[in-house]
Amino acid sequence: MSSTAAPPVERIDYTKTLSNNTKTVILLGVFLGLFLAALDQTIVATALPAIVSEFRGIDLLAWVSTGYLLASTALTPIYGKLSDLYGRRSIVLFGIVVFLLGSSLCGLSGNMLQLIIFRVIQGMGSAALITTAFAIPADLYPPNERARSQGLLGAVFGLSSIIGPFLGGLLTQYVSWRWVFYVNVPIGIIALLVVLFRMPKFASGVRASIDWLGTFLLIVAVVPLLLGLTLDKTIFPWTSPLVLGLLITAVVGTILFLIVEMRAKAPIIPLDLFRNRTFAILNMLSPLGGASFFAVILFLPIFMVNVVGVSVTSAGLVLIPQTLTLVASAVVASFILQRTGRYKAMVLIGSGLVIVGLAAFAFIGSSPTIWDVLWRTIVLGIGTGMTMPLFNIIVQNAVPYNKVGVATASTQFFQQIGQSLGSAIFGVILAAILSAQIAANVEPVVARLPASVQHSIDINQLKNGSTGTQNGNNASTNALKLSGAAGKQVQDAVRISFANSITSIYFYAMFLAVAAFLLALILPELPLRKSNQEEPPDIRV
Repeated sequence: MSSTAAPPVERIDYTKTLSNNTKTVILLGVFLGLFLAALDQTIVATALPAIVSEFRGIDLLAWVSTGYLLASTALTPIYGKLSDLYGRRSIVLFGIVVFLLGSSLCGLSGNMLQLIIFRVIQGMGSAALITTAFAIPADLYPPNERARSQGLLGAVFGLSSIIGPFLGGLLTQYVSWRWVFYVNVPIGIIALLVVLFRMPKFASGVRASIDWLGTFLLIVAVVPLLLGLTLDKTIFPWTSPLVLGLLITAVVGTILFLIVEMRAKAPIIPLDLFRNRTFAILNMLSPLGGASFFAVILFLPIFMVNVVGVSVTSAGLVLIPQTLTLVASAVVASFILQRTGRYKAMVLIGSGLVIVGLAAFAFIGSSPTIWDVLWRTIVLGIGTGMTMPLFNIIVQNAVPYNKVGVATASTQFFQQIGQSLGSAIFGVILAAILSAQIAANVEPVVARLPASVQHSIDINQLKNGSTGTQNGNNASTNALKLSGAAGKQVQDAVRISFANSITSIYFYAMFLAVAAFLLALILPELPLRKSNQEEPPDIRV
């Protein structure tokens, strides 16, 4: 457990001492670092087929993403606390160096196991970059001037999700999949130089030893939880000893973590923050928002391929309007917040639009067009952009400056946990509903076909859906090799089964959005402070 905290030292108010030009240069370095970390979350996906083909590592494919997720999520609150203690600059520099090291090693990987290990290193660096990126504007600007920079950070994050898949495909096809990782190096070096020579320390003035026991127990709580949620359930079912053991370990680790944090003098996540009403509500809102929004991102491509009937490329393109509207609405909302100083109305309107978008998806039917999907994704993009990107500025305005780093990191941490829980739970629900729908809609159709045709149909193959490629395995027709009326009947039955299953997910996600809206109703609206030295109002739960 941590030892007695050292006396605080005087803190420099950088909002007053740095020139606007210096602040702009520092933000540029932050944008580059965040762009690297955010780009890496999407650019790698398009290179995975080439990586698997070269390394023959299909069995370990999921771990390329899982290893990255484990490291980045588990370390997020830890980096937030460390940045409060030792300054944002040292954490950013550490994050860039570790991220570039991991990127270089990933490009040099000789087999799948090496790649997974190096992806974990990348994730360790990425967590530092993302955590500090959203906290540094709090060092540069007081809350009433901070919204614009936070909105631009959200824009960087959103645009990277558009550029990533395209750039990853381009590099993989025309150069090598290894350049998906090497491309980080020149950008990272520029960011490193900017931070090294232009960014001050940004220390909060607090001096305390690290809560090592709390750090260890947080990792014990988070890593088994994420492993238990993300392991392939066709290999490790929910009732398997490994998954149950991991989840039990996570529960025990969480309980021990809470006990230690209540007694620690310098806790990794100060539990007294949860007595702050704004902080407590936002850390319930962020996982709800993360889970409901991720349901759209995760299952919409499957819906597009198996229900709308488009190619996998077109399915990916459908997400672009949602991302663009999210970025645009986030920037507009941030500018409105900075001009008016009011955020609650935007959070409520955005939460309401998310409910409308999810409800519209829940009742979209089994024969939608691309345009039916597009306008729904735009509504969701606008609603999400008006809410989640504002959470950072709201929580930073509600806590003392010396806790900005850990408060910002906690909000991001709980959002990531919500995404992981949502994807796991919704995945289980989808599998169960789809099995029932296939049994109700497809099996009776197949039973009426000639016996010779029935033997050529693999029902389990239908549950996997279409690959969305011309040469791939299409669950509706190509896999069955049927034509004429019989093929049309089976195709319609499969389409209806997928439509009913995925729209059910959106229906359940809608209730999460309703819960988020109800929480937003009781969210306090605090005036944006005009100085980092000004203490926030003491509004407790």
